[in-house]
Amino acid sequence: MSTFDVVVIGAGPGGYVAAIRAAQLGLKAAIIEREHLGGICLNWGCIPTKAMLRSSEVFHLMERAKDFGLKADKIGYDLDAVVKRSRGVAGQLNSGVGHLLKKNKVTTIMGEASISAKGKVTVTGDKPQELTAKNIIIATGARARELPGLEADGDLVWTYKHALTPSRMPKKLLVIGSGAIGIEFASFYNTLGSETTVVEVMDRILPVEDAEISTFAKKSFVKQGMKIMEKAMVKQLDRAKGKVTAHIETGGKVEKHDFDTVISAVGIVGNTEGLGLEKLGVKIDRTHVVTDPYCRTGVEGVYAIGDIAGAPWLAHKASHEGVMVAELIAGKNNVHPVEPDSIAGCTYCQPQVASVGMTEAQAKDAGKKIKVGRFPFIGNGKAIALGEPEGMIKTIFDEGTGELLGAHMVGAEVTELIQGYVVGRQLETTEEDLMHTVFPHPTLSEMMHESVLDAYGRAIHF
Repeated sequence: MSTFDVVVIGAGPGGYVAAIRAAQLGLKAAIIEREHLGGICLNWGCIPTKAMLRSSEVFHLMERAKDFGLKADKIGYDLDAVVKRSRGVAGQLNSGVGHLLKKNKVTTIMGEASISAKGKVTVTGDKPQELTAKNIIIATGARARELPGLEADGDLVWTYKHALTPSRMPKKLLVIGSGAIGIEFASFYNTLGSETTVVEVMDRILPVEDAEISTFAKKSFVKQGMKIMEKAMVKQLDRAKGKVTAHIETGGKVEKHDFDTVISAVGIVGNTEGLGLEKLGVKIDRTHVVTDPYCRTGVEGVYAIGDIAGAPWLAHKASHEGVMVAELIAGKNNVHPVEPDSIAGCTYCQPQVASVGMTEAQAKDAGKKIKVGRFPFIGNGKAIALGEPEGMIKTIFDEGTGELLGAHMVGAEVTELIQGYVVGRQLETTEEDLMHTVFPHPTLSEMMHESVLDAYGRAIHF
C-alpha cells in the first residue's frame, strides 16, 4: 500500500494538470489513468480534431488559389494521410504529458481506479494495488451520449472516435447535433466534399451562442453547401447494407432521408460508473458529480473537476479547476473559484466561432440596460488582405457601468482573438479602457476596438 498526499483519478487536461500543480507545491502526488495520458481531449477530442480541421482548411485555401493570384492544379487529398497526421499530433502530445508527469515526480499508474473507502483508492489492471491519500481528485471526464435507436456501430453510425479515424469518406453525411463537436465534423467533411446535412432539435444551430452569431454562421454553412434542419429530430435510423434511412421529424411531419454515414453528436455523459461514488456518499445529478464552486463534493477530501463536474465541458475549464483544487489542498491563500461566465467557448469550424460572457438575450433577460456594438470583417484591411472578408465581432456592455458583459465573434481566427476580451473581463475592464487601448495595424484585432467604439456610436471605419 502506497501513501500519497493527493491521488488523481483520470489523466485528462484536468487531472494531469492537477497532479503536476500539486507536485509543484510539494505534495506527494499520484495519477491513475485507464487508457490514455492526456484523456479524451488530447487523444480523441480537441487536438486531433484541430489537426484534421487544419487539413480541410488548407484544402479549402488550395481550392481558392486563383483568388490569391496562385495556380494549384488537380487539387485533392489522401484521407488516410490526413488521419495519420492527426493521430501523429495526438501521439506526440500524449508522450509529452508522460514526460511532464515524470519531470514533476508524479507517480503514474495505468489501470482502473475506484474509491474503496474514504481515503483509499483501489487500482485494478496489470498491477493491482491500493493507495491511500488524504485527498482524492476525480477527473474521469465524459463520453459521447448515445440515444436509444441511434447507437453507433462504427460502420454506418459514428461517434467522434469513428469520425476521427474514418475508414472512408462519406458521400452523403448526416450529423445529429449542432453543438461544437457536431459542427466541427460537419465543417471538416463538408469541406472535403461530403454532401452534409445537420439536424438540430433546437430552433437554431450552435444554440449556446448569441442568436445573431448563430444566424451568421448558418448563412455561411448554407453557402458552403450544407443543409441545415432546425427544430428537427431524428426519430429512427433504419440500417441496411451501405445505407441508413433517417426518419426526421420537422413541424410535426416525419420524412425519410437516405445517407451512407451518420455522426451522432448529441452531448456527453459523465464517467461516474465503477468509482464507488454512491457508496462513499458523493452526490450525482444526471451523470455528473455535484460540487461547490471550489469543486468540493461534500465528502471530505474528495474533489471533482472537469467534465465529470458539469458544464461548461471545456478542457481549459478543467485545467484551471485542477490548479485551483491543488492550491486549495496545499493551503494556498487567495484561491479563487473558476467563473464559468468568464470562460471562452470556441468552435473551430469554417468560419470559426468564439464567445465569452452573456449573449444579448441573456443580458436583456437579466434586466440589464445594454449597449451593443458590431463590426464586420469587410471593414477591416487585414481581413480583406487575407481573403477572409466574411465575419463579425459583437460586444455587449452594461449601459450604466461600462462593464463588458459579453463578446461574440464569427470569422477567421476568432478563436485566437477572443482571449483579448477574456483578459478584459478578468481585469474588470470598462468600455473606456478598451477605447483607450491602442490596437496594432493592420490586424484582425482592430475589429475588437471598432466593435467597442460602435457600441457608443464612435466607430471609425464602418
